[in-house]
Amino acid sequence: MPKTDQDLYQRLAALGIDHETTEHAPVFTVEESQQLRGRLDGAHIKNLFLRDRKKRMWLCTVLEDREIDLKALRKRLGAQGSLSFGAPDLLMEVLGVIPGSVTPLAVVNDTERQVTVVLDDGLFEDDLVNCHPLRNDRTTTLRGEDLLRFLRAEGYEPERIDFGQPLTDA
Repeated sequence: MPKTDQDLYQRLAALGIDHETTEHAPVFTVEESQQLRGRLDGAHIKNLFLRDRKKRMWLCTVLEDREIDLKALRKRLGAQGSLSFGAPDLLMEVLGVIPGSVTPLAVVNDTERQVTVVLDDGLFEDDLVNCHPLRNDRTTTLRGEDLLRFLRAEGYEPERIDFGQPLTDA
C-alpha cells in the first residue's frame, strides 16, 4: 500500500523539515496549476517519470517553464534507446502516485530505490520549491535545501542538471 500525504507529512516532521500545504482543486497539467494555485512563492515544477529500453527509470523534476529535449536528455543520462514516459501502472507500482500527482516527494514510496532522481539546478534559484504531496489537489511548499535533505534521507543523491542550458553529455 503506497504511503499517503499524511504519512509524508509525518516523515517530513520526523526529519525536522518545515513545510506548508495549500489545498486546491485537482490539477493534471502545468497550465491548470498556473490557473488555480493563486500566489505561492517559490519555484513551481513539473515532473517527468521516464524509462529507457533497459527499463531503467528516472524522475526528472524541472522548473515548470522548461522545455525538455528528450533526445538530448537521453544522451546526458546515458539511457539506452529512446526515453519514454513510464506507464501509469508502473508509476503507481514504483512511486505510488497517479499521473498529475508526480512529485519528487514520491520517492518515499520507492522502497526498492529503482528510480534515479534528476533535479533542475534552476530549482535552487528560489529559496522555496512547490510540489504535490503525493496527490494533485494540494501543493506543499518547502525550502529547496530541505527537498535535498529529504531526498538524501530517503537514500537518493540526485543528479543535478542545468536545464536552462542546452543539454550536452556529462
